[in-house]
Amino acid sequence: MMKSILTGREKEIGILNEAYHSKESEMVAVFGRRRVGKTFLVRSVFNDKINLEFTGVQNASTGEQLESFQFNLQKYAGKKEEVLQPKKWLDAFFSLITILETEQTSRKRIIFFDELPWIATHRSGFLRAFGYFWNNWASKNNILLIICGSAASWMIQKVVKDKGGLHNRITKRIYLKPFTLAETETYFTDRKINLNRYQTILIYMVMGGIPHYLKEVKKGKGAIQNIENICFLDGGLLNDEFENLYPALFKNAGNHIQVIRALASKWKGLTRAEIIKLTKFTNGGGLTKILNELEHSGFISTYYPFGKLKKDMLYRLTDEYSLFYLNFIEKQKRSIKGLWQALSQTQKFKSWSGYAYENICLKHISQIKTALQIGGVYTEPSSFTFQGDDTHGGTQIDLLLDRNDQIINLCEIKFYNEQFTITKAYLEKLRNKRGVFKAVSKSKKLVFLTLITTFGVKDNLYSTEIDNSLTMDVLFVG
Repeated sequence: MMKSILTGREKEIGILNEAYHSKESEMVAVFGRRRVGKTFLVRSVFNDKINLEFTGVQNASTGEQLESFQFNLQKYAGKKEEVLQPKKWLDAFFSLITILETEQTSRKRIIFFDELPWIATHRSGFLRAFGYFWNNWASKNNILLIICGSAASWMIQKVVKDKGGLHNRITKRIYLKPFTLAETETYFTDRKINLNRYQTILIYMVMGGIPHYLKEVKKGKGAIQNIENICFLDGGLLNDEFENLYPALFKNAGNHIQVIRALASKWKGLTRAEIIKLTKFTNGGGLTKILNELEHSGFISTYYPFGKLKKDMLYRLTDEYSLFYLNFIEKQKRSIKGLWQALSQTQKFKSWSGYAYENICLKHISQIKTALQIGGVYTEPSSFTFQGDDTHGGTQIDLLLDRNDQIINLCEIKFYNEQFTITKAYLEKLRNKRGVFKAVSKSKKLVFLTLITTFGVKDNLYSTEIDNSLTMDVLFVG
């Protein structure tokens, strides 16, 4: 069996090591979406240095959590001391303090609480007891306390922004994000998986940069075969992952899934008003909480259309797996060999892959800016949609880069399995988009036509009018 390898994460490793080697007690909060590798990061960095690790049990009662904690605490104490079953969390932390005080050591002890939202349930009393443990003992006794949770919004509201005993007690924060394309490429290389960049992007469009999903990719198989095995065959990790993904993170997850389904129905995004119309939710704090939780956990993203106000903000489903599941996996009732090979030849695949590639580009704006040699120029990305009127026809622009140097890049994003050919008709379409945008927006800035494709643009009479042509390779810059 291949030994697990920690790919990338240099910045996060540095933060953890700095906390460990500091002269003071530290409390480090690690948060990020489910399956992104938070636990693996902590374990890989500290390995056998962790004194006590406790992982919350999903949907368990406080009594069951305490029983599980007692078991872990007894393992840590060994035979030298009997750990009694605590009746409440304050008792549990008293026992932990007693055991830690009996140790004769000068090195920093590491206490790791994983899946904190599953432990600190309503009325459990955990956060009060946890605050007592930190404020009255751990903060004075050379302790590295690591807390981790997949419900990122919960972690931010209940811990990072806590107004009680944990107020301003977090000394370091790590927001662990999915891998970029460059990190995904390195991840595969580390595991001797030989895929070219087109194949890597195909897999990324399905799984995103989630290490727990990417580890299912097998060497010696291409993207189509891997996607079929992982997503469509019985027993594949992602065949039914969607059913567990949201309930593991959110209370009343059905509401979150409703929003996700609504966003999946319109790929270019929805305004808040449109979400309300589709879901039948009321316009209040409940919806705001759902949208914030989904955004903090990395499932949706927000974008402002060019020149629009806050109320016109668009919410987009940018979690690759959720989008893929709702469009393909959920609709297949049977496990049939060769299914994904067949589906990948359909018009539905072409539509989905174009949008999925667009999402990838939106997540790699810094790489696109570097390729355009404007890395140091302040830039606001946005989209543009005009429904049309008596003077101008309707138009939609995938991506606009509004730059402080008085230039706007009008970006068209095309996913093809070969070089893209610009025809006379397509060039006229681009000219029309530029003309409508300038007329409607009344922008005085210079507008560059920019194409972002997979394998580039084929040289011909019409390609010379394109100001910038970028390939998928620019997205793989670290």
